[in-house]
Amino acid sequence: MRSHSVITGLGPVCAIANTPNAFWEALRSDAFGISPIDSFDVSGFRTQIAGQVRDVNIRDFVPKSYRKATKVMARDTELAVIAAKVAAEDAGLKTRGSEDDDEGFTINPARTGCQIGAGLIAAETEELSRAVATAQDSDGNFSLRSWGTVGEGEAGMNNLPPLWLLKYLPNMLACHVTIIHGLEGPSNTVMGAEASALLSIGESARVIERGSADMCFTGGAESRINQLGLIRWDYAGRLAHAHRDANPQDICKPFHPESQGGLLGEGGGMLVIERAEHAANRGARAYAKITGFAAAQTPRPYIPATESMREHDEIDRGLAASITNALRDAGRAPEDLDAVFCLGLGQLVLDQMELGALRHSLGDSADSIPIVSIAHRTGNTMAAHAGLLTACASLCIQNGEVPPNIVVRSGDQPHRQPNIVLVCTPSLGGQAAAMILEKP
Repeated sequence: MRSHSVITGLGPVCAIANTPNAFWEALRSDAFGISPIDSFDVSGFRTQIAGQVRDVNIRDFVPKSYRKATKVMARDTELAVIAAKVAAEDAGLKTRGSEDDDEGFTINPARTGCQIGAGLIAAETEELSRAVATAQDSDGNFSLRSWGTVGEGEAGMNNLPPLWLLKYLPNMLACHVTIIHGLEGPSNTVMGAEASALLSIGESARVIERGSADMCFTGGAESRINQLGLIRWDYAGRLAHAHRDANPQDICKPFHPESQGGLLGEGGGMLVIERAEHAANRGARAYAKITGFAAAQTPRPYIPATESMREHDEIDRGLAASITNALRDAGRAPEDLDAVFCLGLGQLVLDQMELGALRHSLGDSADSIPIVSIAHRTGNTMAAHAGLLTACASLCIQNGEVPPNIVVRSGDQPHRQPNIVLVCTPSLGGQAAAMILEKP
């Protein structure tokens, strides 16, 4: 008999909340996390607002013995570590990262895995520029000879911090989470832009299904709120041009013809999932059961800024295939779904292609059931986003409602209690994933 996984811990860390309860209350309210960027000077950028994580300190989420290691954590890694700690506590676990007097279920390290979605981590500008400033020629211009070490090179690059590279490897997210919590089961890093977290959760479910682990820490984390991230996503045509004084509710409107474009966010969307029997035996609360998963690749992903001269496909083919195969994997039909949780960035063509995929895979059901997006409230959190969407869907299943504040397309039928839902996402690079969640 197939062994399904259940979600027993949620770690949503984003611009609107940093705990499961706060996340649920924010979803039910009119809370918007988009605000003027204040972590660096954005006066020269065309997009000056984003969804920033506030009121958390990484040192509060690691054991005292590990606090020195936070000095070599990039922002992405910090968000993953914070979200993983929140998820572990929500699942009632006691790990190597717990304090001695903490109570909870003591994990079996060898039977606990970790799969985390990550992005390309941008080097901190201040840290890099201090070294670059030592690599100038006599005219004050940057010199490769002064930067390098070969021949007569003056080795300005040696003025980078000794462990500089270790901060910016994408697998550092899973590295620190596994070390902190003592996770010795299967571990992996998945990079697929907005699909990263869902691809990671799907892999974790497969790891558990094949008997290689009893539980996994899984999801994703990323921060693109930096100089390189902001300009790169602007050049990709995925961001609205918004001054710091703009009203964010007027900017990003998923699946709405008046939307001005997308907005960036940062966050961590981590979960604890475990074999259903394992969760039942330890008396754990299960938010939702994972009954179907699939992934696919869009043959030629659409990037607005570079593809304006060609006719775009009206359907995201990879997303459509993922949805169809996830339903098949779960043994469900489109009419069984009570809600859809999707990306909905607010970029018109991308939203049209996403909606086209839903209509292609779900038929008439695509226009009759509520469609949920949170990108306009948290920003596009990239590798974290599908983890946050999954947490959102899990809370809706547990509480028996889909708050109207997060419904961006209401459908033409009365809303039903969300017992069976679809979580799905395309991505910048064309990776796509879909998952079916059901009430336990």
